[in-house]
Amino acid sequence: MRTSRSLKLLALLGVLSAGVAAGQQAGSQADAASTPAKVYDEGPDVVAPELVPRELTIPEGIVCKSESDDEIALSLIVDTAGKPRDVTVINPKGTPLERLAARIVEDDRFTPGTVKDEAVEVRRLVHVSIEGCLATKKDANGNSTDVFRLTAQPKQTFGVKKRQEYIPPEREESDEPPAPSAPDFPGLEHVGNGVSAPVPLNDVEAEFSDEARAKGIFGVCLISLIVDTNGKPQNPRVVRPLGHGLDEKALEAVRKYHFKPAMKGKVPVPVMITVEVNFRPY
Repeated sequence: MRTSRSLKLLALLGVLSAGVAAGQQAGSQADAASTPAKVYDEGPDVVAPELVPRELTIPEGIVCKSESDDEIALSLIVDTAGKPRDVTVINPKGTPLERLAARIVEDDRFTPGTVKDEAVEVRRLVHVSIEGCLATKKDANGNSTDVFRLTAQPKQTFGVKKRQEYIPPEREESDEPPAPSAPDFPGLEHVGNGVSAPVPLNDVEAEFSDEARAKGIFGVCLISLIVDTNGKPQNPRVVRPLGHGLDEKALEAVRKYHFKPAMKGKVPVPVMITVEVNFRPY
């Protein structure tokens, strides 16, 4: 009898141990799943995701009530499976074209972005050019509703577009860095003349690179960026580099900035600003 009770007790302990181990493993997996993946911005060390081409069905014989076209700017994150998430219209106005552009981007598929041949999540900016018209659609009961239909294949252009800028062939030498050219960013304003400056809401200190620390390199790195209507930095670029890995550290810090957006009256607007990232020797 003692042997039988001992065997039952051991069997029960074994079941409990297995349950605890399974719970610990499930907990570890849940913790790993809840840990957010690092999101990279496009840069020299990041191979950007590439859009997988596709053709959308364009209905024939559309009777248009009114035609319209627009170019919509959106931000998104392409995950490690090549699927877009967090698709957001930049400077939204609530138009049907914006909603259609968002649906188009949400249905996109990409080859994943990589860093050192490893798939990573990458933040991208895309301009979607749409041509379409408002048409009447009837349901099975004969009721009519207005719908927006595409009349041509939408075109998607990734990255910030640069406006062409004339530079005189001769100009005096200067130690000052050139002013960053204004990107073609929807609704982009400039601080002043009724447009308030964005207000920083957090304080992110840039870290020294190992190389700069070892060599005693320090100074100020200038970064230009766009603060969007949500107060988030977009398209940060180095205007005055320091090298030795400090430029990358400066960009890494700037991408974590958060602002109260610039305001034009009571409306938030995107603006381009330049910030100093100071690497001090103490």
